[in-house]
Amino acid sequence: MLIACTAAIAADKRQYSLRNPTPTSQLRDMSTDRPDKTESPYTVDAGRFQLETDLVAYTHDRRDGITTRAYDVAPFNFKIGLTNSTDIQFVYGAFSHIRTSGGGTSETENGFGDLVVRLKHNIWGNDGGTTALGVMPFVKLPTNDMASLNNDVEGGVIVPLAIDLGNGMGFGLMTEIDILRSESGSGYEPTFVNSATVSFELTQRLGMYVEAFVERSTESGAETVVTLDGGFTYAVTDNLQLDAGANVGVTEAADDLNVFVGLSQRF
Repeated sequence: MLIACTAAIAADKRQYSLRNPTPTSQLRDMSTDRPDKTESPYTVDAGRFQLETDLVAYTHDRRDGITTRAYDVAPFNFKIGLTNSTDIQFVYGAFSHIRTSGGGTSETENGFGDLVVRLKHNIWGNDGGTTALGVMPFVKLPTNDMASLNNDVEGGVIVPLAIDLGNGMGFGLMTEIDILRSESGSGYEPTFVNSATVSFELTQRLGMYVEAFVERSTESGAETVVTLDGGFTYAVTDNLQLDAGANVGVTEAADDLNVFVGLSQRF
């Protein structure tokens, strides 16, 4: 979730590290990579930790007479601030329950997802300015035990940009290139992801966002995934944020509906 960039120039914090944590008095405003899909360019302060998770998420999709319902319980992103401008993130798929029905039959699949390791580096704007830019390479490690997921190492890179629009509004853009195993299983194909989000501060603690998301694989016959997303955040404290939202599929290839509630906690 985007936060407004502060125009004030912060003190030099380059001396802080994993072994020498950033003092509480010098922490930047907490920024999260949820609940929207557009990642934030801001990192976790050096020596600090942050947990971001869906408490529960529900996905519904109907296509060609087949209905799929999925529940995801506590997928999380655990972040560790390495330096003032770099953090490492461990994203785990947690537990999924998927039920598919149609044509007089039904199937159920339960299991755990993959582990994704990401390294986010803020290029500018972490501690001040009206814009911020980051870069985040990542690799997926196949730790899943589900037949619907592949067992291949995949990866990519994400580039997020944030712009302070003033008056409590923020604008975010993200472009991403994923190198994924092809559906045929022979080789890898790039997938391109682009998104844009606008966030609003409704009160000092309550915020909302609206977002457009597009995903397109270069593989022959691939369909474009487009969703329109929105949700709310509530800052319980400076280090705890609750959220809820929904992603609505626009194209046939997208899930019809995904709804979720979650939280983010900084330590």
